[in-house]
Amino acid sequence: MDPFEDTLRRLREAFATGCTRPAEFRAAQLRGLSRFLQDNKQLLQDALAQDLSKSAFEADMSELVICQNEVDLALRNLQAWMKDEPAATNMITKLDSAFIRKEPFGLVLIIAPWNYPVNLTLVPLVGALAAGNCVVLKPSEISKGTEKVLAEVLPQYLDQSCFAVVLGGPQETGQLLEHKFDYILFTGSPRVGRIVMTAATKYLTPVTLELGGKNPCYVDDNCDPQTVANRVAWFRYFNAGQTCVAPDYILCSPETQERLLPALQSAITRFYGDDPQSSPNLGRIINQKHFQRLQALLGCGRVAIGGQSDESERYIAPTVLVDVQETEPVMQEEIFGPILPIMNVRSLDEAIDFITRREKPLALYAFSNSRQVVDQMLNRTSSGNFGGNEGFIYMLLPSLPLGGVGNSGMGRYHGKFSFDTFSHHRACLLSHPGLEKLNDLRYPPYTDRSQQLLRWAVGSWTCTLL
Repeated sequence: MDPFEDTLRRLREAFATGCTRPAEFRAAQLRGLSRFLQDNKQLLQDALAQDLSKSAFEADMSELVICQNEVDLALRNLQAWMKDEPAATNMITKLDSAFIRKEPFGLVLIIAPWNYPVNLTLVPLVGALAAGNCVVLKPSEISKGTEKVLAEVLPQYLDQSCFAVVLGGPQETGQLLEHKFDYILFTGSPRVGRIVMTAATKYLTPVTLELGGKNPCYVDDNCDPQTVANRVAWFRYFNAGQTCVAPDYILCSPETQERLLPALQSAITRFYGDDPQSSPNLGRIINQKHFQRLQALLGCGRVAIGGQSDESERYIAPTVLVDVQETEPVMQEEIFGPILPIMNVRSLDEAIDFITRREKPLALYAFSNSRQVVDQMLNRTSSGNFGGNEGFIYMLLPSLPLGGVGNSGMGRYHGKFSFDTFSHHRACLLSHPGLEKLNDLRYPPYTDRSQQLLRWAVGSWTCTLL
């Protein structure tokens, strides 16, 4: 028996009634989501602590506050986002009305990951609800505490005729993907992203894929090593390194490496104390499988900082590796943990060549006191996101989209980009039913004069948006 058939039929029937289209309904769902976040703040913090040992600060900053800001932004701008967007006309359509209407796709599937199980589940949901869709939410089964809250509590705040949470692991997700959806947003690994995209091709379903990859971090000789170390250490070891936009490796000269290592050790001690394992501010690895994978990576290169681990706590110390070879596993796969390899390059050109020979990353970072160096890294590379002398602070700006390119994903969301992602932009032209004499030129039989006039009319754009 198909476990999803009845749920999906119910949601499709609800969407067919048109109940999700009015602004009032969409706003009501967003307000319900806002109440969920406010009423259950402690419950969500406890779930995140259970799943990832997240401190209250990390839970608030990277999960709850971001979600609340997205809801607030959508509520403030919903009417403006929903308005028809006027389009320019040419002489042949001068008396017509041309516009773009933002319509909901219909039944949307959001498949979320475990590393930021509130943020990466609810931020896409904000866009899907604001755009007027019915939504199936599939939280990660790996972050069990958060999954339980989302499954048992969240539906109480939303219209259950238009919204559902479904549970399960890879097998159930595979069954779910056998069904037709009108849009799919998936966040996870490139390997699973390919599976999702393959399933979507059966129904030609559009997808947004938020994937990962190895994010480079170039550190120029011309920089303050302690400033760089503070920023890199914070956003590398935040959430125990389990962040898709965290730097996966550093590229720098041997001389800069020598200056950077003591600065990184100083930053780690300042952030987490002499015994990071006892720090309340350092998270834990999500499960034993990922712990064992990361522990194996500690054997690559040479440990310069950290390297300790405790399987009983799923603890891995903030670690820096040096003398790493490009062919070693730590440089071949996304790390997704508190391990930071350093690769040596002799110049900016060599660093850029190293980056561009690989798959395009989700994020790329460059640190230098020279704006020219940062600009060269920006101009000569490609990545989903870019940070110059900064880490993933751009994730706090809903005015900037989050999205990958190539192997790191396709599509984008956050803020209005989320609303646009989950909206079909329908091209519309409303013509006057009369004035048929004005259309005679376009009908056969065609003459040289009519063709000249038509070419001129089609190519002459008006400046006025009707």
